[in-house]
Amino acid sequence: MNLPPVVSEQEWRAARAELLVEEKKATRMLDALAARRRRLPMVEMRKRYRLEGPEGPVSLLDLFDGRRQLIVYSFMLPPGAQSPCEGCSMLVDGMGHPAHVRARDTNMVLVSRAPLAEIEPVKRRMGWTLPWYSSFDSEFTVDVDAMTERGDNFALNVFLRDGDRIFRTYHTTGRGADRLNANFNYLDLTPFGRQETWEDSPEGWPQTPPYEYWRLHDEYA
Repeated sequence: MNLPPVVSEQEWRAARAELLVEEKKATRMLDALAARRRRLPMVEMRKRYRLEGPEGPVSLLDLFDGRRQLIVYSFMLPPGAQSPCEGCSMLVDGMGHPAHVRARDTNMVLVSRAPLAEIEPVKRRMGWTLPWYSSFDSEFTVDVDAMTERGDNFALNVFLRDGDRIFRTYHTTGRGADRLNANFNYLDLTPFGRQETWEDSPEGWPQTPPYEYWRLHDEYA
């Protein structure tokens, strides 16, 4: 294996300090992007969506659970799916306990087009506790850009509530969701990285085509 150079501790600390300068620049850039994101214009959600939850029908307003902000992750689970999306599953595995975002007047939920009877077994199998709703009889998934010409897609949307009025403030998908995946962020700190073929890694580093290795967390050998 073509390992990086082995150097003295002093040389290593100097190289680490040089990289830290660039990391701090990136952090400040992300802070600036977050500031711009907070100032994005909004669009009002005027439709009365009907979703299905464990306790019965709910509206988009109900998903706020009395809070002013709402984060919705559209999980790729179309009706009749034989297995949940591995990438979506890995992201949800890393979402952690919702108490921390709820403490900032924000609720976080999952939504899929599959009927609730198909969602609940996946939720139990994976051991997730986040609220998960079905948009089976709703246009919600299409309206929040969680569908493509090829079918269901993953997406994250953010909403703000002012009384009974609801506004869509943010949407992202694709690589825009990478920073939400705790596993990717941890692996990015390691020498081997995510071990995917698109990464710029030293010659001889382990690499696998994207998503040919990722599995549901109970399927790894």
